[in-house]
Amino acid sequence: MATINDNYLKLKAGYLFPEIARRVNAFVEANSDAPIIKLGIGDVTEPLPEACRDAMIQAVQDMGDRGSFKGYGPEQGYDWLRGKIAQQDFQSRGCDIDASEIFISDGSKCDCGNILDIFGDNNSIAVTDPVYPVYVDTNVMAGHTGTVKENGEYDGLVYLPINAENNFTARIPNEKVDLIYLCFPNNPTGAVATKEHLQAWVNYARAHGSIILFDAAYEAFITDPTIPHSIYEIEGARECAIEFRSFSKNAGFTGTRCALTVVPKSLKGKAAGGSDVELHSLWNRRQSTKFNGVSYIVQRGAEAVYSAEGQAQTKALVAFYMENARIIREQLTAAGISVYGGINAPYVWVKTPDGLSSWDFFDKLLHTCNVVGTPGSGFGAAGEGYFRISAFNSRENVVEAMKRITGKF
Repeated sequence: MATINDNYLKLKAGYLFPEIARRVNAFVEANSDAPIIKLGIGDVTEPLPEACRDAMIQAVQDMGDRGSFKGYGPEQGYDWLRGKIAQQDFQSRGCDIDASEIFISDGSKCDCGNILDIFGDNNSIAVTDPVYPVYVDTNVMAGHTGTVKENGEYDGLVYLPINAENNFTARIPNEKVDLIYLCFPNNPTGAVATKEHLQAWVNYARAHGSIILFDAAYEAFITDPTIPHSIYEIEGARECAIEFRSFSKNAGFTGTRCALTVVPKSLKGKAAGGSDVELHSLWNRRQSTKFNGVSYIVQRGAEAVYSAEGQAQTKALVAFYMENARIIREQLTAAGISVYGGINAPYVWVKTPDGLSSWDFFDKLLHTCNVVGTPGSGFGAAGEGYFRISAFNSRENVVEAMKRITGKF
């Protein structure tokens, strides 16, 4: 009989979002008429920008003509998309990033896990707590951790608690770690990192030969002009950081799938024999072997984000969701509930009232308000006693959900 990867058996009973779906489905089965409003998973609700739709329609037409038909594209992404990303997302902000250092993919979630393919099994790994579960679970699957403890932490990981006391920013560890996951604007807390804070992390990484895995999936939601959008705005980051970005939230591509990863050519890791190896060439080899690239149609849609019309339309989408976040934040605050985030990110991080646990608060909102959010404990031990509410929904649903919640507290 074929053997399995036993590391999967270390995983906690269920990934956070399937467990939420299980509880919601059980409630709906017993209460089929309940008007459920979902403010849990960060999925968008508004249509794709018109500029993207038009570009995709034209791309479909291209595929119907022998002269413009496209088969396999470059695994790294088409040059015309990579060039626009390099210029408008990075070079316009003073970042020294070339188009050849950008890899187009089908999701930053995928890349955050796939990046482990190019790293060894003996690296020490640091994650924030609370944390986006993908960072932890993919390391468990890869065999980089021990077993899970009663508090939900895994042996072998270095946890960096982020909370109200430290303004939800990750402390620099006292010990040396090799891989560091940072996510700003942060999922789930909605916190951001200042230039000074990121500079401290870059300085630490360069001093210790560490690699920062920087998830910037929500950078488009930053409203404070002093907050960096990219790790590469920080001096020295080219020598110690990989950045992940996504079209999912700013342009509504959650169901269309397009993202990017930046691996500078100046970034190096150590081989077992002690020699320095360019990570760019390793990632290029990995993608060329295991990935056939994002479809031509989708990449044309992503390219349209960088047109004048696309820029205006995506900014309008971001503003729409940030107005939802403002409504959530202000309504809950007025009801006497402590909230964080929701200013530079589409998530509001709520301190559960009345000493309720995260899952108890989840059940209370579901059963008494018919509103779904995300328990903070699902993001890590330090998330216990907190709750994430997403701004990704229609205005009507957000307003109605706040009316229901504030009427109960």
